Amino acid sequence: MVRDIVLCVALAAAAVAIGIVAWSGEPLLLPIAMLFPALWASAPSRTGTVLVAAGYFLAASRGLPQGVANFYGSGFGAGVALWFGAALAFVLVHAVLWTPRAGTGRARRYLLAALLMSVPPFGIVGWAHPITAAGIVFPAWGWWGLAAAAAGLFIMATRAWPIAVLVMGVMWIWSAATWTSPHTPQGWIGIDTRFGGGQGVYTGHEQHLETIAMVKAATINGETVVVLPEGAAGIWTPTVERLWGDALANVDVTVNAGAIIVDANGYDNVMLDMSSEEVSVLYRERMPVPVSMWQPWRALSGEGGGAHAHFFANPVVEFAGLQIVPLICYEQLLIWPVLQSAIYAPEVLVATGNGWWTTGTNIVAIQKAAAVAWAGLFDLPLILAFNT
Repeated sequence: MVRDIVLCVALAAAAVAIGIVAWSGEPLLLPIAMLFPALWASAPSRTGTVLVAAGYFLAASRGLPQGVANFYGSGFGAGVALWFGAALAFVLVHAVLWTPRAGTGRARRYLLAALLMSVPPFGIVGWAHPITAAGIVFPAWGWWGLAAAAAGLFIMATRAWPIAVLVMGVMWIWSAATWTSPHTPQGWIGIDTRFGGGQGVYTGHEQHLETIAMVKAATINGETVVVLPEGAAGIWTPTVERLWGDALANVDVTVNAGAIIVDANGYDNVMLDMSSEEVSVLYRERMPVPVSMWQPWRALSGEGGGAHAHFFANPVVEFAGLQIVPLICYEQLLIWPVLQSAIYAPEVLVATGNGWWTTGTNIVAIQKAAAVAWAGLFDLPLILAFNT
């Protein structure tokens, strides 16, 4: 009994360490997360599994309490409550599927847990998924790399885990030694901004003018395609459309800009395709941030408001003559949006975000690391544009 308690505590401590290091925001450290299945499978009891899963997830998502406090302007306690709430699904899935019978049966159950955390409904909070590291360990392998990573995670959950550690460790070291960051298409640029924010605060006139000036400056340097962060164009109205239309009237540029489009039942978080000729909605976000943006309970109670979730819609869109994978903010932390998009053989991955609320955390760094990993796996050019 004492031995089991000591083992559970040791495994939980190791899970916390793995969560902290792997999800530090450095892409090349992501493969450390692939050790999680070995800890999960080594737990001597279901209680031990709960401790391991909770330790890993809470450590990986440690920036959430501060981020929530920043967003809502509330005390740290509300952030802690949401932090634990978000961990509930991850812990529940891994605890229920754990079995005391070691071997391939337990490993198959781990793969089932990994699958459940990759797709809705559990996948809605499927952050910190170890499979994200596939693009670091097996860069440019595409679907074969994803399969190889899944096989490695399977073996990690068996007694043969040292073999998986050895093989994937060698692949990781080789990848790190030869690593090159995903490139950007010629003539494309992602512009980071540094605008403040607040709950319910959107782009004002001065911010529009400053952002337009950044776009024009990029064209002077020879860029013809500009990607702006999530929410860069604020709430999209006829007045805002005229402002941007007049500004781009004589400019040879195509702009991808984030915006909010309001309707009678809520709003869409979108990417816009803007040029001197026209403006159109390019992409509607598949998975907005739960609670702060996506609030499905409001519809159930007959209330309007909240962001619409288009779970499996528009996985790829054509922008500037290329098929792109569009990922807005929260989607970069999940599994199914990018894999659904990859089915359609896209040509560029475009990842944007608005992280004004992440001050004091590593949330944006983790989002960027995940985007880098996915672009690396499918050998895609990558464009990043974040407001912080």
